[in-house]
Amino acid sequence: MLTASNLPENQDTSVPFYEPTGSECDLFHHAFEQRLPLLLKGPTGCGKTRFVSHMAAQLDRPLYTVACHDDLTSADLTGRYLLQGGETRWVDGPLTRAVREGGICYLDEVVEARKDVTVVLHPLTDDRRILPLERTGEMLEAPPGFMLVVSYNPGYQHILKSLKPSTRQRFVALEFDFPPPRVECDIVARESGLGREQCAALVNLAQRLREMRGQDLEEGVSTRLLVYCATLVRAGIPILDAARSTLIEPLSDDADVKEGLMEAVNATFG
Repeated sequence: MLTASNLPENQDTSVPFYEPTGSECDLFHHAFEQRLPLLLKGPTGCGKTRFVSHMAAQLDRPLYTVACHDDLTSADLTGRYLLQGGETRWVDGPLTRAVREGGICYLDEVVEARKDVTVVLHPLTDDRRILPLERTGEMLEAPPGFMLVVSYNPGYQHILKSLKPSTRQRFVALEFDFPPPRVECDIVARESGLGREQCAALVNLAQRLREMRGQDLEEGVSTRLLVYCATLVRAGIPILDAARSTLIEPLSDDADVKEGLMEAVNATFG
């Protein structure tokens, strides 16, 4: 991993590292300044969450991240009454805290949440910028520092799990993909501390494995998994073992598919 000794001189260690691939940082900044909600689209592990963490730190705003799932309800976001010390007290959820504090609320994989969640978001995604709390009788107005960011992976979505057009059109949208090879090599080397030559070989392997996406694989190798692999190699794990554990096993349970993937690994490093 990175240490103070191998960071660039101008790298702020308080800001999570993120390597831009276009104008996404500028767009995020302007969306924040203009109080516009933002939608991020892209495959798993391509840097969406790191991007939001990076921008929250750059803007010096508190960040509340919620990993959405099938059981997530609107009450999980806004808050609920809980029994504490023999008394029933209202406890804010992460969305409510972000609104009160003027922070950034990031809902990762928002389409995984129940449908009532998007209903709660609607008043915050237009010119009203309000959060009604029916249970407390409050009508919270979002301060200038509040921003709503959501993300999802279009590759996993189908007709039963997608954002309605009426919801999608409430957001400014950014599409993410895996970084170009040179940039991805820089990211893997910087995050893992592994030499650039070995990182370049890993990135080239990832490009080959990603060509199988949509055929034998639902998803390609993520940049995150490349960093994991490089980190294990730098720690002394043999490259073939590291690749099997990070680039093969997480992608498939099918023995034939895994054998085909391992052939590509052996062709690169065998």
